[in-house]
Amino acid sequence: MAKRDYYEVLGIDRNADISEVKRAYRRLAMEYHPDRNPDDPNAEEKFKEASEAFDVLSNDDKRHRYDQFGHQGVEGMASGFNPFANGAGLHDILNNLDSVFGDMFQDVRHSRRRGLEERGSDLQYSLSITLEQAVKGDKIQVKIPTYCTCGDCHGSGAARGSSRTTCTDCNGTGMLQSRQDFFFVQRTCGRCRGAGEVLESPCDKCRGQGRIHTERELSITIPPGVDQGTRLRLSGEGQSGLRGGPSGDLYVEFSVKPHKVFERQNNNLLCEVPITFTQAALGSEVEIPTLQGHVKLRIPSETQTGKLFRLRGRGVPSLRGGGRGDLLCRVVVETPVKLSSHQRELLEELESTVKSSKKHTPKGSSFFKSVKEFIDRITPS
Repeated sequence: MAKRDYYEVLGIDRNADISEVKRAYRRLAMEYHPDRNPDDPNAEEKFKEASEAFDVLSNDDKRHRYDQFGHQGVEGMASGFNPFANGAGLHDILNNLDSVFGDMFQDVRHSRRRGLEERGSDLQYSLSITLEQAVKGDKIQVKIPTYCTCGDCHGSGAARGSSRTTCTDCNGTGMLQSRQDFFFVQRTCGRCRGAGEVLESPCDKCRGQGRIHTERELSITIPPGVDQGTRLRLSGEGQSGLRGGPSGDLYVEFSVKPHKVFERQNNNLLCEVPITFTQAALGSEVEIPTLQGHVKLRIPSETQTGKLFRLRGRGVPSLRGGGRGDLLCRVVVETPVKLSSHQRELLEELESTVKSSKKHTPKGSSFFKSVKEFIDRITPS
C-alpha cells in the first residue's frame, strides 16, 4: 500500500515550523500510543506512521529531501528516531518534546503578524520530459499562470502615498471582546482579520490584494535520475502572498514519455537486441545504443533467444547519489523471412543434419523426452 503524505499524516501545512510539527506529533502520540491502546493493533500502526512522519519532518536534511522528491528522496536514509527505543513509553516520548504551552504562546506572538498578510497558495505543475532528460538532467523554461507581486504597491496592497492605519473596530488589538453570561469571549476582529491594522486606501491596480494575475516564465532544473511521478519542490516559487505575505511553493511533478528503444526498471534500462540465428549460433559482435553513446556487445556462440546481457553502469543515475543502474540487453533471435529458393535449400540441408543428432538441440530433446515420460506414466499398461 502506498505511503501517505507525511504532512497529511500529522495534519499540518507544508510551511509548518518545528513547533507545529512537534505539537502535531504530541497529539497523535497521546491518541495512538500502544500504552493507551493495548488491544488495538490499528492504533499501533497509526502511531508508527506518525512517528515515521515526525522522524522525517523534524530533521532539516530529511525534510528538505522529502519536500523536493517525496518518499523517494528519503528511502534508505537511516532513521534517527525510534519511539520504542529502550522500552520508551508515552511519558518518555512526551518529555522529549518541547512544552506544548511554549508552542501555543509562540503562535500567539505571530498571529498579529499574519493578520493582513496571507501566504500565497502552493502551485502544482505537471512537466512532461523525455527519458534522456530524466537520465542526464536538463534545464528548461516553462510559463506558469500565477499571481505575482503588484508592481504599483510592491505587494503592500496600499495606494501610493497611503499607509496602514489602526483598526478602529478593535483599537489595534486584533481581537473583539464580548460578554456572555458570566464569561468574556474573545474573537478575531473581522475588519482587520486580527492584524490590528487596515489599509487606508487600497491600491487601484490590485484592489488592495498586493498581487496581480499574470503568466511567469520560470527556469526548472531537472535533476538526473528523476522518475515517473517524482515531485520537486521549488520553495517560494508559488503564488505571491496577499498584501506582502510570503509566497507559496511550486511542486513540479515529472511525467516521463515512453522511449522507442529503452524501458526503465527502477535505475536499470532494458532494451531488446535483435540478432540473426546465424549470429546466435556462431557468435558475433553487435553495436548497442546507450544513452551515453554506442558500445560493442559480444554475443557468444550458441546464444539462445531471451538471454540477458548486463552492461554495468550504463543505466540511470541514482537520484540520491551513489552510482547508477545497468543496461540490460535481452537478445531476440529473429527467424528469417521472405527466403529465396536457394536460401530455403540451404536451411533444409541444415535441418536434416541437425535432426540427425540430438546434441544440437538439447532443450528440444529434453522437452520431448519429458513429454514421452509423462505419457508413459498416465497410459495404462
